[in-house]
Amino acid sequence: MPKKPPSKPAKPAKVPVHGPQHSNQVRIIGGQWKRTPLPVLSALGLRPTPDRVRETAFNWINHQRDAYWANAQVLDLFAGSGALGFEAASRGAQSVTMIDSNAQVTRQLEEIKAKLKADNVQIMRGDALSVAQSAATRGQRYDLIFLDPPYQQSFLEKTLPLCLKLLNEGGLVYAESGLSLEFAEGETPEWLANWEVIRADKAGMVFYHLLKYKP
Repeated sequence: MPKKPPSKPAKPAKVPVHGPQHSNQVRIIGGQWKRTPLPVLSALGLRPTPDRVRETAFNWINHQRDAYWANAQVLDLFAGSGALGFEAASRGAQSVTMIDSNAQVTRQLEEIKAKLKADNVQIMRGDALSVAQSAATRGQRYDLIFLDPPYQQSFLEKTLPLCLKLLNEGGLVYAESGLSLEFAEGETPEWLANWEVIRADKAGMVFYHLLKYKP
C-alpha cells in the first residue's frame, strides 16, 4: 500500500483582538514603563481596557493636555487591573489615586506599585461612590478622572454628577460604558446634561468617551 503523506500540523487557533490575551495581562503603552506587562486577575472577571483602546484614549488626553503631565492629579475610581492609572503614572502624572473595593485587587496593585517603584501612585481599598463623596467634601480636586465601572449597574449615572465637584477647571473624565453616551438633541439624560462628549469611539462591545464639563 502507498504511504500516506505526513499530515500537516494543525494551525494554532486565531486569538480574537479582545480575547484571551487580555485575560491574564495587559501592557503599559507609553512613558517610563512602556511595554511593562500588568497581570490581570482573570478569576475575578476583570475587564481591563484593551491596549489599543488605551492608546487611543491617551492620544485624546495628550491632545487636550498638550502632552503635559507633570502637574496632573489623577483619580481612577474603578481601578481593576490598574491599566489606566499606571498608564497615567508612567507618563509622568504628579499623583495617581487608584480605588477598588476588592481586597485581592488592591493587594495586586500594591505589588505592581512596589515593583515599578511608583511613588506617584496611591492605592486605596474602598467603595468608589463613598470615596468620591468624601473627596468632594474635603475639597479634593483632580485634573483627570477615569471611570471604567462594571456595566449595567448604573455606576456612571451615580459617579458622573460627583465628578462635577471633583474636577479642576478644564478637567477631563474618561468613561467606558456598555452603551454610547452620545444622544440626539433633547434626549440627553439629566445626569449627562452638564457634560460635553469631546471624543468617542467603540471597540467591540465597549464604548469609550472623553468628557468635559459644560457649564
